[in-house]
Amino acid sequence: MLEDLKSRLRITWSEEDKDLENIINRSESYLSELTGATFDFEKEVWPKELLLERCRYVYNNAADEFEKNFAHELKRLILLVALGKVGTKVETVPGDV
Repeated sequence: MLEDLKSRLRITWSEEDKDLENIINRSESYLSELTGATFDFEKEVWPKELLLERCRYVYNNAADEFEKNFAHELKRLILLVALGKVGTKVETVPGDV
């Protein structure tokens, strides 16, 4: 995933790799929390595309604009999870917050 993000951002150096990995991890958590599902970002094209776009926004200090600019795509992702077409729903245990 790191190489895909670096390609998207046109980054050819490795000094920021650790920071980029942190951005990827936080963005994966963001999409999982938003949808209530886990994804195989290497195989599922639609979630991967949204992940890379969110990472791009975070990298460019515009994370606050991501939800507004990708509202339609995020709603579609939530619907696809609900229909069982992407991701794996995370079962919650009663009492979990």
